[in-house]
Amino acid sequence: MKKLIGIALVALCTLFVVAYFFSGSKQLVEQAYGEPIPLVEHIEPALLYGMPIDNKIVIEEKIKKNELLGDILYQYNVPAKLVNQVANLPRHVFDVRKVAPNKKYTLICEQDSLMRASALIYEQNDIDYVILKFGDSLSVDVCQREVTVVEKGVSGMIRSSLSETIEEMGITHELTNKFVDIFAWQVDFQRLQVGDQFKLLYEEIQVEGKPVGIEKINGIYFQHFGHDYYAYPYDQGEGLDYFDEEGKSLRKALLKYPIEFTRISSRYNLNRFHPVQKRWKAHLGTDFAAPKGTPIRSVGDGLIEEAQYKSNNGNYVKVRHNGTYTTQYLHMSRIAEGVRAGTRVRQGQVIGYVGSTGLATGDHLCYRFWKNGVQVDALRVELPPSQPIRQDHVAPYGEVVNTLKAKLDAIALPQAVNTATASIF
Repeated sequence: MKKLIGIALVALCTLFVVAYFFSGSKQLVEQAYGEPIPLVEHIEPALLYGMPIDNKIVIEEKIKKNELLGDILYQYNVPAKLVNQVANLPRHVFDVRKVAPNKKYTLICEQDSLMRASALIYEQNDIDYVILKFGDSLSVDVCQREVTVVEKGVSGMIRSSLSETIEEMGITHELTNKFVDIFAWQVDFQRLQVGDQFKLLYEEIQVEGKPVGIEKINGIYFQHFGHDYYAYPYDQGEGLDYFDEEGKSLRKALLKYPIEFTRISSRYNLNRFHPVQKRWKAHLGTDFAAPKGTPIRSVGDGLIEEAQYKSNNGNYVKVRHNGTYTTQYLHMSRIAEGVRAGTRVRQGQVIGYVGSTGLATGDHLCYRFWKNGVQVDALRVELPPSQPIRQDHVAPYGEVVNTLKAKLDAIALPQAVNTATASIF
């Protein structure tokens, strides 16, 4: 009898255990034993950049001016041989010379008296970052965050200037500059009229839901002094270009502005009072006010004739584009690396940086323009347009226009001077 009772108890216990594990009925077991049975909960380790950081110290900082990466690694007790390996990494993997001020870095350190770094993550930009892991040897991971591209549409009305209007709308300067470059020869953006309206259809680059850049503009409608202007992108096999609704190119042989859209502080003038020499003399250039270090770009392809320093010009570069046009860029804080007489440059290439060297009272670029050997007003010279839509591309371009125009038409224009709208497609 006792044997039968023992067998029954064993069977009952087995039943309860099976019921617990296979049906998840914790309540049955608690009822059988009369008290709760503690469960062991599985906790996932905390991860940062794919590395566990439980029991680690995480430090987030930005590179300071004149701070070297090696100094940071030595401060956190990374062995000298590993620091040297970092310094000698191939440039296409990680170039320590390009570690720049204000760039973010993250240290993952051990919780010990030395607080030795086991990893450093350097953020090159919003998308690219490099993970340096310090073990018995150096391990390097070159990574990119996942990027999404979202098409957006915005509209606005000019209240004072384009840059101020777009800034009030919370749109980036990058979008403003792309907008201006496309219409630079059709519209004088220094003389906009209050009440001018625009619509922009563009692709925004996002990382983790945050905007980090502009991929491209997909379409523009601009109403200026009662005239309607359109711009549509199309590639005829030689790279993306912009055309109007009739297929005429909006781009000229040269860019209109040598720096990204900014304020003109002094125009071409044959009788201007010189602010330094204190006398009346011709000013045969156009001055663009901009902060020191602003990149200066060549307005077109060409050959560098001069790249040097002279007392009045300061640091300057002179570019011959062809037999007709030559441009010059004065008062640079410095000339870009590799830019010297005899080298070729491409349209839009950075050739120097804004400064106040030479005969100048403040930071600005003096931009000079020659046509057939005679200095002329760079903002008034008429240049030949680029190639229009070719006959064999007329039909596919028409389809692109129809699609993009429908999207532009769907963006509502502001109803009052102080309003702007935005929408996402």
